[in-house]
Amino acid sequence: MTLFEKIWNAHIVRAIDKNRDVIYIDKHLIHEVTSPQAFDGLRSRGLGIFRKERILATADHNVPTLNQHLPIEEPLSRLQVEKLTQNCTEFDVHLYGLGHEYQGIVHVIGPELGITLPGMTIVCGDSHTSTHGAFGNIAFGIGTSQVEQVMATQCLILERPKTMRINVNGKLGKGVSAKDIILFIIAKLTAAGGTGYFVEYAGEAIRSLSMEARMTICNMSIEMGARGGMIAPDDVTFEYIKGRKFAPSGTRWEEALAYWKTLYSDADAVFDAEFSFDAADIAPMVTYGTNPGMGMRISDTISLENNSESNIKSLAYMGMTAGESMIGKKIQNVFIGSCTNSRIEDLREVAAFVTGKQKASHVKVYIVPGSKQVEIQAKAEGLDRIFADAGFELREPGCSACLGMNEDKIPTGEYCVSTSNRNFEGRQGPGARTILASPLMAAAAAINGEIVDIRNYLN
Repeated sequence: MTLFEKIWNAHIVRAIDKNRDVIYIDKHLIHEVTSPQAFDGLRSRGLGIFRKERILATADHNVPTLNQHLPIEEPLSRLQVEKLTQNCTEFDVHLYGLGHEYQGIVHVIGPELGITLPGMTIVCGDSHTSTHGAFGNIAFGIGTSQVEQVMATQCLILERPKTMRINVNGKLGKGVSAKDIILFIIAKLTAAGGTGYFVEYAGEAIRSLSMEARMTICNMSIEMGARGGMIAPDDVTFEYIKGRKFAPSGTRWEEALAYWKTLYSDADAVFDAEFSFDAADIAPMVTYGTNPGMGMRISDTISLENNSESNIKSLAYMGMTAGESMIGKKIQNVFIGSCTNSRIEDLREVAAFVTGKQKASHVKVYIVPGSKQVEIQAKAEGLDRIFADAGFELREPGCSACLGMNEDKIPTGEYCVSTSNRNFEGRQGPGARTILASPLMAAAAAINGEIVDIRNYLN
């Protein structure tokens, strides 16, 4: 069996027909945006929460990233965060709200606290739940009606997706990161290339990555239409988990470890689709359009193989032209954060690059840690002073300018080099132009005031 099949089969409560099963959910993560209607649905039916110990809540999408100790000024954001607090109190759900030492982006706090473990099924009312698949589990986003279903039953009726394996073999070149790997894959397969599939990432280049880098890969699986992404757990995974706040310990650790070591795709497992890429072909990447599939190596020029009306419209929105190089493109904003690239490893990488440097005077830079734990660690290591000296603004945890649901929006017509996961039209604010890139590429753009090839700035 494939890794996906092993975990799926272990969670079948009841088979409905050939392709549909009732699946048990091990962990349900909720936040302030997609949970209010679900709680209201429970009330209207007179239902309670079936297994509240399987649910964890946090505030992340709509929270401000400045002055979190003060009342939220934006009315809708304040209402949603207040409703989450009220609902969690009424239904006795554990909440890491603003001010709590474990608050943060839902897909950052799960792994860092040892809540995300191999072999689990994990859901959340957020498409980037696929992030957790980096630990060798089935993790995916669900809609609000499904949030209510899991609250009421701890189960979901699901159609079994097809399986895909993507192999990345060989060694990565200088300046090439996990973000570049996944942007390269999406550019090759397109933003719809994974539709209907659950993807397993494998190969030498994937195995060489840290857990934080693996989370970046799985996080953006959804951007090629996949249901989710996963990577088989190994010693890197186990070492990352061991000793974390809620991870198993003692004899429970030994029992869990013995099970986790069985979680891999068998040598004779058959996937519905399989692709292989050479790591040597991957270079630092940037996007130039309005979907994550419109990406290219920084050394290439913009090419529209599909000269469709939507692609032409996309380039017009971005102020780009076919045949143009992205090198030298002037930018006004840099956002380093989101559930894709806001972990301590990302911040350390940026700090190491910008030490002793100054941002371009016309560029505004937000660095938004993914959690309170990341913020605390960054300050303990002195990264905040490095950022301040470079003219970068370190803010408080939240989704921030990834989706512009709070005050952190990019002005109309301006470019933002962003380490987030989506470059949709208006995603970071009405009329904002988003260029997706790695933390290193974003940091280099901030210093130079324009897009550059990071490889020219590394020793």
